[in-house]
Amino acid sequence: MARRVVAIKNGAGIGAAILVAVLVLAALLAVMSRAETGAGLLRSDWAAVRFTVWQAVLSSVISTLLAIPVARALARRRFAGRALLVTLLGAPFILPVIVAVLGLLTVFGRSGWLNQLLGLAGLPEVSIYGLHGVVLAHVFFNLPLATRLILQGWQSIPAERFRLAAQLRLGPRAIFLTLEWPLLRQVVPGVAALIFVICLTSFAVALTLGGGPKATTLELAIYQAFLFDFDLSRAALLSLVQLVLAGGAALAALWIIPAISLGGGQDRTLQRWDARGGLQRAGDGAVITLAALFLLLPLAAVLLRGVAGLPQVPAAVWQAAGLSVFVAVISVLTLCLLALPMAGWIATRQRGGVEAIGLLGLSASPLMIGTGWFILINPVMNPSDLALPVTALVNAMMALPFALRILVPRLRDTLADFGRLSVSLGLQGWPLWRWVILPRLRGQLGFAAGLTGALSVGDLGVIALFADQDRTTLPLQMYRLMGAYRMEAAAGAALILLALALGIFWICDRGGRWHAES
Repeated sequence: MARRVVAIKNGAGIGAAILVAVLVLAALLAVMSRAETGAGLLRSDWAAVRFTVWQAVLSSVISTLLAIPVARALARRRFAGRALLVTLLGAPFILPVIVAVLGLLTVFGRSGWLNQLLGLAGLPEVSIYGLHGVVLAHVFFNLPLATRLILQGWQSIPAERFRLAAQLRLGPRAIFLTLEWPLLRQVVPGVAALIFVICLTSFAVALTLGGGPKATTLELAIYQAFLFDFDLSRAALLSLVQLVLAGGAALAALWIIPAISLGGGQDRTLQRWDARGGLQRAGDGAVITLAALFLLLPLAAVLLRGVAGLPQVPAAVWQAAGLSVFVAVISVLTLCLLALPMAGWIATRQRGGVEAIGLLGLSASPLMIGTGWFILINPVMNPSDLALPVTALVNAMMALPFALRILVPRLRDTLADFGRLSVSLGLQGWPLWRWVILPRLRGQLGFAAGLTGALSVGDLGVIALFADQDRTTLPLQMYRLMGAYRMEAAAGAALILLALALGIFWICDRGGRWHAES
């Protein structure tokens, strides 16, 4: 095994893992110390719990059900631009939430494009606020994720099985029942469980489209108790409830999600012949078109409104943009300092529980971690003085699980290929990383850094607890503009934020692949 022949010093990796654990557990202990469990939850708190679970259930079910026909159509159709469309399905993952919300408001809001068409047709308008808006936004973000996961499973069905089905003259219904339905039974529950967990801890969507007694999530209730009432005890208690709810759901999702392994194929793609009928072709085309419009129209709306709103952007937006870039850079550097040594430690060990250490950042809500660290910092100094460093650190920990998933497989392959040679040359420690590991890890490291930077520059979470008027990131400044009904200026800020997120991702990803080993 690579871990027996490569002299990687694991002290730094163990230290990074301990640091992550201490940061999360310290926040948890601080929250527990302020939570007055004897007081119990208020009626409004239980309403927030019910709404959180209900909107997560609806979002996961709708996203998954809609993703099935989209993934099936993409799996059995070949057309010009298909690769680009599949690539665009990953865009919402790095899209700042507040930017996407503004795009959705432009299309589905009270004076949006859809309601204008309904008004011309004499039909009643639709409302995007409350439960409808929260679910709509979650479907916008998670439909592409569900489609990609289900499509990956669909494409794992060996081509030889479809050829055998054709030789047996099986019709479309028989092929669905014998090949596709078993796959869906295996993949769909795990996809729905994953989206359910994601929707449980969504803050920015509920902040902008929810609110009110009937549309308040646990995260939003924590924020309201913290910012409006400064009731740290109630915020801490709600954080514990949220931790139990999200943590339990995450464990259940981890148990439900199976490994996709159908076996027996040679990984060849083919043009499917079981759906060549005109009606089936038209149906697949309609599904793909509607999904593309649903995902791309809000982005087009952001671009169109943003260009018109740029002249109305106040100077505070540009200052906030600079602070957002600063936070993103610190997050990327922090992630590299944590992820590289941890990946080295994990890669030299057998697969198992060690990799779960990296999941600590997602085991708790960012708002829970932020609340805990506010409680710890508040008696010592003004928490707003540490708003940007704490935000950057929490963002790095949130991105750590994704980075480890990206880095560890490539690092294991590198050690397996060059481990014995490195030992024979006496390479260990930093020289081993410099000459052997990092040159072959640049592409993966750049991609992980790009994801972290894009997610960090668009994050509206911990900064909402710590920020003051002088230390405001661009997402929070944009939210304040929307709250002041300065929608044109907010649209201009959204365009700047979108450009920053995509630009940071492109620079990091492209920089990692520049002269990197393919």
